[in-house]
Amino acid sequence: MAETTTMETQKTVKFVVTRQDQPDSPSYQEEFEIPYRPNMNVISAFMEIQRNPVKAGGGETTPVCWESNCLEEVCGACSMVINGKPRQACTALVDKLEQPIRVQPMKTFPVVRDLVIDRSRMFNALKRVKAWIPIDGTYDLGPGPRMAETKRQWAYELSKCMTCGVCLESCPNVNDRSSFIGPAAVSQVRLFNAHPTGEMNKSERLETLMEDGGIEGCGNSQNCVRSCPKGIPLTTSIAAINADTTKHMFKKWLGM
Repeated sequence: MAETTTMETQKTVKFVVTRQDQPDSPSYQEEFEIPYRPNMNVISAFMEIQRNPVKAGGGETTPVCWESNCLEEVCGACSMVINGKPRQACTALVDKLEQPIRVQPMKTFPVVRDLVIDRSRMFNALKRVKAWIPIDGTYDLGPGPRMAETKRQWAYELSKCMTCGVCLESCPNVNDRSSFIGPAAVSQVRLFNAHPTGEMNKSERLETLMEDGGIEGCGNSQNCVRSCPKGIPLTTSIAAINADTTKHMFKKWLGM
C-alpha cells in the first residue's frame, strides 16, 4: 500500500516544446511529462526526453534537438525562450519555473531544427567590426602594453560576452526587416577599442558602426541590458560608442 501511494504521488514536470523539423517547415508543439528530480534544469529535462521520447498523451516521437556545451552559462550555446523569456537553458532551474514550462527557439535567428538556431547574423556582425586583437607578426616582440587597472576592470566586464544572442533576441530593433548590427557587436567595439593594441583599428571599427545598420539602429529600448545573463552594461557601451562615433565624424569634417 505504501509503495502504491509513493507512485501515485510522484511528482512530474510538464513541458510544451515548440518544434520544427526543417528550416523551411512549419512549427508545431509537443507536450511532454517527465519524472521530477531535485535540482533539474531544462537541459537535464531534455536529456530525459531524449532517453525516452514519448509524448505526454502517449505515442513515440523523435527526441528534441537542442544545443549545449559547457552547462555552466559560459558558452552561450543553449539560448532559447523559456516561459517567454530568452535565457540559457543550463541555468533555468525547473523548481523556479511555472508549469507547464513552455520552450521555444529564439525568433531573431533562423531555426535549423527544433531549438537549434543559426547565430550567423551575430558572428558576421563581430567579423564586420573586427572584434579581435591583431597580433600577426608580433610573436617575437615580447610582452604587449599593459592596461591601467581601472580600465582593465570595466573592460573585463565587457569581455564576459558569450555570444549567446539573448540581447539580440530581446532587442525590438533586431529583426528580419532591420540590418541593425545589435548590442553585442557595439559593446565589443568598445572593448577592443579600449585595448592598447586593438586601438590601432579604432577608426575602422567606428567607421563600420557609422554605416547602415550601425549605431543609428539602436532605439534605446534598454531591453538588452535587462536580459543579458552576464550583466554586461550594454547600454553604457552603446552610449560611449555613440559619443565616439560623433567625435570621429566631427574630426573627419574638420580634417583632423
